[in-house]
Amino acid sequence: MSARVWIVAGVIGLGSLYASPTEAARQCGSASWYALTSKTASGERMNPNAMTAAHRNLRFGTKVRVTNRRNGRSVIVRINDRGPFAKGRIIDLSKAAAARLGYIRRGHTPVCIERLG
Repeated sequence: MSARVWIVAGVIGLGSLYASPTEAARQCGSASWYALTSKTASGERMNPNAMTAAHRNLRFGTKVRVTNRRNGRSVIVRINDRGPFAKGRIIDLSKAAAARLGYIRRGHTPVCIERLG
């Protein structure tokens, strides 16, 4: 029985050796945008003109820097919704944030996101 406890503890310990706080706070993938006016998962009304975003698991209120890998532009947004639900996408931005990043017409773009604070 003590051998099982040791193996589990060893596996948990290995996980912390390989994931630095910087790596855990940075993610790259595809971003899309949306411009609804319905309620978000956090309970607030979605405002297409606000600098907000949807992410699958970051806490509501978390601020992230999103950088468009095509043109180098970046914005800071606040997470207030859940999503995106399309395969391969890591964040859904408000229309205003997507406009600042310069990908409205394209619909989606490669980005890296970095958790702030």
